[in-house]
Amino acid sequence: MLRTRVIPCLLLKGEGLVKTVRFREPKYVGDPINAVKLFNDLEVDELCFFDITATPEQREPDYERIREIAGEAFMPIGYGGGLSCVAQARKLFQIGVEKVILTTAALQRPEFISELADEFGSQSIVVGLDVQRNWLGRLRLRSRCGTRWTAREPVEFAQEAQGRGAGELLVNSIDRDGVQGGYDLELIQSVSSAVSIPVIACGGAGTVAHLGQAVRAGASAAAAGSLFVFNGPHRAVLISYPSGPQLREAMTSSGGSNLSTPCSRSVAALKR
Repeated sequence: MLRTRVIPCLLLKGEGLVKTVRFREPKYVGDPINAVKLFNDLEVDELCFFDITATPEQREPDYERIREIAGEAFMPIGYGGGLSCVAQARKLFQIGVEKVILTTAALQRPEFISELADEFGSQSIVVGLDVQRNWLGRLRLRSRCGTRWTAREPVEFAQEAQGRGAGELLVNSIDRDGVQGGYDLELIQSVSSAVSIPVIACGGAGTVAHLGQAVRAGASAAAAGSLFVFNGPHRAVLISYPSGPQLREAMTSSGGSNLSTPCSRSVAALKR
């Protein structure tokens, strides 16, 4: 396993997986169980799943679906969506989730971070920062799957989350989500330089080289969605993951000129 983790982030909507562009236009891409089996074969570091309808619908996580997913996975699983109390997190850990990811809940009630960290340990608690530029060009956090603005600024809230016991931060650029033009390196650098806990970069990866760029900007891990589920200019659904040599070169190359292509280890189209 690489020291720098490379993490597919997969979005759950109902029974299937979807992929968004700037948190909108969810496109169905397949069955989550099939995806997990394919990522098992590719020896992926870990997986993150986000239920994008749980919080807007004000409902709890779909525990049975998550149990099924975790039961198939050979790697650690992180989950976010619909969390609002310690009991829900406990149930997720009991069915096989290794990390819970708080986004809206952390913004609405920051003390919830401390409650979970005290109960389960900081290593199990990830705080998600969904970041977008407002009409003045200022970076602000959004909640409820990117549908509501907040007044919170990412660096300031990242520091608060760390102080309350978060073990990691997942920093996601809404403006770059699904676009595949590269991460917001300035955002990653500003957050990672302000905290001492690991920062996972998310939002914008379109090539293997982008993963290395995120790490050089200060991220401890790189996450992506489209990079691992789409192939080619027409975005055909195809599960893939970089080879070990590709990843090692991406993490050490300053330019990555020969890493402009997407992941090479393609497996199979993702079917239901």
